[in-house]
This record gives sequence, structure tokens and C-alpha cells, in this order.
Amino acid sequence: MRPPALAVVGWSGSGKTTLLSRLVPELRQRGLRVGVVKHSSDPHPLHSEGSDTARYAASGAAFVAFANPAGVQLSFPEPPEHVLSLLERFADTVDLVLVEGWKQGPLPKLEVWREGLGPLLATTRQDVLAVVGDEGAVPEGMKHFAPGDVQGIAAFLQQCLRDGVLR
Repeated sequence: MRPPALAVVGWSGSGKTTLLSRLVPELRQRGLRVGVVKHSSDPHPLHSEGSDTARYAASGAAFVAFANPAGVQLSFPEPPEHVLSLLERFADTVDLVLVEGWKQGPLPKLEVWREGLGPLLATTRQDVLAVVGDEGAVPEGMKHFAPGDVQGIAAFLQQCLRDGVLR
């Protein structure tokens, strides 16, 4: 069974990374073990061209790990949509996984929105639980948070975990 997960979605430049970098310590302070996955629709190399790890990946290794004093980076030759099944391996080590991006993914979503970057997804999607950002365009009855309300967002996510909204 995979840990509960939430996608934090929004247009490029809306503040997703900034929000997550503030939200993770707040959730940790509240006793939650949080994992983060960065999802990108754009192809990026996982390994530097010509590196040993690139050669191992090209050889067909089931996984490639790069370990140094700063930590361990692990990559699998899986399509991005398999990330949820890969997370099952971490079910005992995290209480919540936050996925930055993956607008089209199957997870419940928290939308980070800023005027002028693109249309508000929450107006056309049923899987958006709340919007973080400019209040003016938020649909009536939709939960809304100011970008700096990290404590309010954390409390909301804790309530979603308790209510079983995040699975």
C-alpha cells in the first residue's frame, strides 16, 4: 500500500517550489514524515552525459544509485506514471508524499495560482481540494489560502489525512 499523496499543481512560476520548501518543515514540526516527488512533463536527463551512472542506466540496470556524503539519489528506469507504485516501497517511512506538478495525475490536488500565468484549474477540475494564491478567481465555496498561510495549509492537510481524503 502506498503512503497518502497530494499533488501540488500550478503553472510554471506560480510558487509551487517556494510553497513546498516552506510547507515541508511546517509539516515535520507537526510530527509528519514527508516525502517529496518532483514531476516534470519536460524530459530532463537523470544522469550527466558520459557519467558512470549514465552508463549504468544505459546498460539496463534495474536501478542506479548515486551516493556521496550529501546523500543518495536513486533512479529507476520507469515511466513517470509508475511513481505511485514505486512509493509503496516507502509506506513505512513517510506519512505523506507531496508531488510537485503532475496536473493530469490521479492524485487529489492543491492548486497554486497567480494571476496572469494561466487559467485557474480549479474551475474545471473536481480533484482540486483548495487553491493557494489570488482570491479573486477562486470559485465560491472552494477552500482558499493566502500564499504565506503555511500553518493554515498544514492544518488543512492534516485534516485531509484524518478524514481519509488523501490516500
